[in-house]
Amino acid sequence: MRAEAEAHVDHIKAALDLLRRSLDWDRALRRLDELNARVEDPTLWDNQKMAQDVMRERTRLDSSIGATRAIEQEMTDTVELIEMAEAEGDDALVDEGIANLQALAARADRDKVAALLAGEADGNDTYLEIHAGAGGTESQDWAEMLLRMYQRWAEKHGYKVEMIEYQAGEQAGIKSATLLIKGENAYGYAKTESGVHRLVRISPYDSSARRHTSFSSVWVYPVIDDNIEIEIKESDLKIDTYRASGAGGQHVNTTDSAVRITHVPSGIIVASQNDRSQHKNRATAMNMLKARLYEAELRRREEEASSDYQAKTEIGWGHQIRSYVLQPYQLVKDLRTGVTSTAPGDVLDGDLDPFMAAALSQKVTGETVEVEDVD
Repeated sequence: MRAEAEAHVDHIKAALDLLRRSLDWDRALRRLDELNARVEDPTLWDNQKMAQDVMRERTRLDSSIGATRAIEQEMTDTVELIEMAEAEGDDALVDEGIANLQALAARADRDKVAALLAGEADGNDTYLEIHAGAGGTESQDWAEMLLRMYQRWAEKHGYKVEMIEYQAGEQAGIKSATLLIKGENAYGYAKTESGVHRLVRISPYDSSARRHTSFSSVWVYPVIDDNIEIEIKESDLKIDTYRASGAGGQHVNTTDSAVRITHVPSGIIVASQNDRSQHKNRATAMNMLKARLYEAELRRREEEASSDYQAKTEIGWGHQIRSYVLQPYQLVKDLRTGVTSTAPGDVLDGDLDPFMAAALSQKVTGETVEVEDVD
């Protein structure tokens, strides 16, 4: 068989292997049998909510397992076709088989990503918070660059983006911002961006053209639906109101419409200034707080379920997940993946940007990526 065809087959097999590991194949098969048996039980529908949960899980598992088996069978059939065509000297049929394998490899990659985004809240909309670190204007400018990157990435992939909170910097950039990104698997794709991002560059704000290192933190947490109940005691909340920042207007900057809520037990702080109504901003902030608490619970479960679990603390400025170097001619290089972009706003281009792809693969394979120190 031609080397090109063999390369496609190896690619497909690698994707299928990752799919099986992500599904925990043997456990998934047993679970699907259990769910099929439960569906056949007429008493299941006495509890509508339980029945819906069972059907939803059954549909997801059946779809994932069926897609994996279908790709494997189609690959086997195509390989046999190519081998027969080579034996008969039919080059046209061989080329057609190779083209089919290439398309199948692309399909396997898409299914692989879908399987990796099978977490409890991966399909939900998401909030994304950006906070500038120490460093004044430098870090605030970097935070705004990150904000623009995430906005462009979301818009390119057809997601709807809403600005929930925005605090401008004194000279340039932003102190903080919160985005609401709406779309299928928005949280699943974005959640690996949580952490501290570092930028090393020759500062445009330094007359001596010295190199500066800037830090900004990113928090990503899912929007929760009505089926998820989060109980919050009123006595645990500290609620502040203040005037919204941003563009002027007869109302938004003249009344204390913006709301900041602090959850005292956890130290979580959320804010909303998107609406003119203080009441609506408070409701939005409460939803954000519930989402943050839910995300913390999901993270705790994942850590406890991990075989190599180690105690972790909140993200600190010394524990960055990603480093960038801003090179001449506005080139941004990600030191974690080696990806170079032509402009800060283009770093997150692609069907699945390389940063998220690397992190998603790490979730299943367990491979770690060291961040290069450029200081």
